[in-house]
Amino acid sequence: MTILIVEDEAIVGMDLAARLDAEGYDVLEVADNGKDALALFKANEVDLVLLDIQLKGSWDGIVTAQHLKQIKLVPFIYLSGQTDDETLERAKETSPSAYLTKPISNVALRISIDLAIHNFAKAKDETSNVKALNIVTKEPNATRESILQIDNFIFIKQSYQFNKVKLSEILYLESDNNYVHIITSSKKYTLRLTLNGVLERINFDKLVRTHRSFAINIDQIESFNDHEIIMGKHTIPLGRNYKDDFMRYFDFL
Repeated sequence: MTILIVEDEAIVGMDLAARLDAEGYDVLEVADNGKDALALFKANEVDLVLLDIQLKGSWDGIVTAQHLKQIKLVPFIYLSGQTDDETLERAKETSPSAYLTKPISNVALRISIDLAIHNFAKAKDETSNVKALNIVTKEPNATRESILQIDNFIFIKQSYQFNKVKLSEILYLESDNNYVHIITSSKKYTLRLTLNGVLERINFDKLVRTHRSFAINIDQIESFNDHEIIMGKHTIPLGRNYKDDFMRYFDFL
């Protein structure tokens, strides 16, 4: 996840960046005013914004949030030492994901980011048919992990944080009893789910079942024969019961 920090106090901004980095997040930059923040937001892929209300320049954090929302909707969290009614009312009009008062603990920061991503994905599902995917209670140990989908990305929750994965970079899914391994070109993620459970929750038509224990990203195939599929250094079985469905993805010339 890429996070933009907008904070006018340099020491506070550097401290936040260091804490987020230690949690495994990617901090884009720390901006100290709204106009610089807007420029960074336009030029980069940002997943979440931490936004101080008191900023340098003519825009405060609330005005900055209004400008950011005109470019692209992402979750944002206000940071402030101000708790007066007027500030809170202005802030509420911009529908922030959270409002944290300084000083900010690591636990509060982590929970707020977690909830911000979760609620944002859920809201997008309700308004624009983008899937927000939460593990249902019938899955084993359902409360520990979840998958969220926003456009062409999924966020896989592991070790109390969401990890962003581009759908096109998934190579294959592998079932291991009650677990599923999601393999990308560079990483492996493991969820306590069934393979059917994951396939039902990911809206990506390039994922094709090739075996009772495997589903592949058909765009990542390098070669195949009657029994197996080659994807770089990976060899995936092609089961007899799945071969006909697999071949339907190809045009015969």
